[in-house]
Amino acid sequence: MVRKPATLKDVAALANVSRATAARALNSYGYVGDETAQKVQAAAERLGYRGNRLAQALRSGQFPLIGCIIGDIQNPFFARIAHDIEVVARELGHNLVLGSSEEDLGQEISLLASLRSLSIRGFIVAPTSSADNAHLQSLVAEHVPLVLIDRVAEGLDCDSVLVDNEGGARKAVEYLIATGHRRIGLLQDDMRIFTSRERMSGYQKALAAGGIAPDERMVSVSQSTVEHAVDATIRLFSQKRPPTALFTVDSLMTQGALLALRSMGISIPHNVSLIGFDDFNLATFTDPQITVVSQPVSEIGRTAARLLFDRLSGKGGPAQKIRFETKLIVRGSVRGQNPS
Repeated sequence: MVRKPATLKDVAALANVSRATAARALNSYGYVGDETAQKVQAAAERLGYRGNRLAQALRSGQFPLIGCIIGDIQNPFFARIAHDIEVVARELGHNLVLGSSEEDLGQEISLLASLRSLSIRGFIVAPTSSADNAHLQSLVAEHVPLVLIDRVAEGLDCDSVLVDNEGGARKAVEYLIATGHRRIGLLQDDMRIFTSRERMSGYQKALAAGGIAPDERMVSVSQSTVEHAVDATIRLFSQKRPPTALFTVDSLMTQGALLALRSMGISIPHNVSLIGFDDFNLATFTDPQITVVSQPVSEIGRTAARLLFDRLSGKGGPAQKIRFETKLIVRGSVRGQNPS
């Protein structure tokens, strides 16, 4: 027979004290005489009593929790950021509660409401939408520390940690143009998302600077998953005049494009050149290695966590807007093209 866990009532009975006295002795609040406290502790040890310290701490608002809502835990970019935030939190004696919106605004709102019910002290959020952010506005209005990562939200005066998405995309496309490409495809994410809009803007500005007219046939929209990116790439390269080069806006899309091009018998870089935004482990294990726009992922999570803990410690002052530079890492996936 499985033995039931000991309760506070059991401890009080064995120590021959009231439950209120037992609770004070075990949780170190109020006055309890030394002899009585020792009796209660001995009874708890004998019975193997384990109080629900989490529930007690949450009720008192003393449990050291911070919350983080990211876009998609399956995306290596967000997984690394969450890991780094957790490391900093642990170093500072806090615990991290993590949620993934899966790029769904309704889920983000629901997650935030659930986390707030846990008396979490502060939040780090990658907002799904720039405009629909009343749930985040309420945090700022109530002086709950909030740091935005990867994206911003309109009209929200809070700390943020971003990268130069537009500049990074522009570097990539300008490099393709400089090597002779004119039909440059774009594998694009949902335009609700701030980073997607910025990377699209960089793509468009590079084309304009290179005297290339925009062509909607060169743009394929996909959800940010490998599976959807495979389908979007196949659509893009099934045209009569497909792109000679492709720029993908994140690492999952780059991986999907690689799989799709291989399945179609399209060789990189002999038939098509490829640049992806965001570096990833497999980029240097492929043949050829993939040219990427690298962002300092290892700095984003740690910087966001430090900003949050500065606010939690009482640091005032204007909102900190940190934007890291990107770097184009040239490898072997781009080949010169005779303009045509």
